[in-house]
Amino acid sequence: DLQLMHKELEATRKGLSDAVAALKHKLNENTAAIERIKTKHSAVELQRNEYQRWEKLHQLIGSADGKKYRNFAQGLTFELMVSHANQQLVKMTDRYQLIRDESQPLELNVVDHYQAGQIRSTKNLSGGESFIVSLTLALGLSKMASKKVRVDSLFLDEGFGTLDEEALETALETLSGLQQDGKLIGIISHVSALKERISTQIKISPLSGGRSAVSGPGCKKQI
Repeated sequence: DLQLMHKELEATRKGLSDAVAALKHKLNENTAAIERIKTKHSAVELQRNEYQRWEKLHQLIGSADGKKYRNFAQGLTFELMVSHANQQLVKMTDRYQLIRDESQPLELNVVDHYQAGQIRSTKNLSGGESFIVSLTLALGLSKMASKKVRVDSLFLDEGFGTLDEEALETALETLSGLQQDGKLIGIISHVSALKERISTQIKISPLSGGRSAVSGPGCKKQI
């Protein structure tokens, strides 16, 4: 009886031993699979990072016609010009600040600090406000150009007639500061108040027959 029981137990032990060996084999395969998965996860992560890099570039500049890249490059230049313009604007008034439009990167908005920081479109500015913004943008653009090309002159055609007395005084003080820096400032205007502030003038007087006389430093001919 004991021998028979021993054979049965031996057969059971052998079966359990075989099962243990099979489970160990599966565990080894599972461990190896885990290592392979880790390696693949690392490779996937590298590919994901690479994809995200190219996806960001695509969102910024990717388009078949090159429009996105063109807008992106122009936006960088535009941002720099706005920064230079704000440096000039703060010298003229503490009311306004220029910012780029979030939905239209190449469009300009104005922050009005006198109206609780309200953001206004440049299309809604008054004539005087538009002149001040235009002047600061011109000064900002000349500041950018001066890094590679020396800009010694700036000519302004009209716009002063839209300014009130205070704004006119501020604009002239800004231009006077540029003149003191060695720049030649030319102003084309019919505003009589400017005559008192500008020492060197070239005057155009109408004559008969559709002709005009030009008088001033170095001017002797009629046109």
